[in-house]
Amino acid sequence: MNNELIIQQFDQIERKVERLIEVCRSLEANNAELRERIGQLEADLQQKIEAENGYNQEKDLIRSKIDGLLARLDSISQVQE
Repeated sequence: MNNELIIQQFDQIERKVERLIEVCRSLEANNAELRERIGQLEADLQQKIEAENGYNQEKDLIRSKIDGLLARLDSISQVQE
């Protein structure tokens, strides 16, 4: 009877250990998926930052050209006065 109880306890321990191993494998797989997703999101973010920087440079160039044209118009209107 004592041996039977010990065998049952070992069986329970073995089942619990197997379950823990399954949970660990599942968490490792989930972790790998999340790391991959983070990598994708970081790449997307970098592309958006680069695009925003490009838009800002374009906007600055446009603003500079407009300011230059306005200055030329002012100088033309001052000459005509």
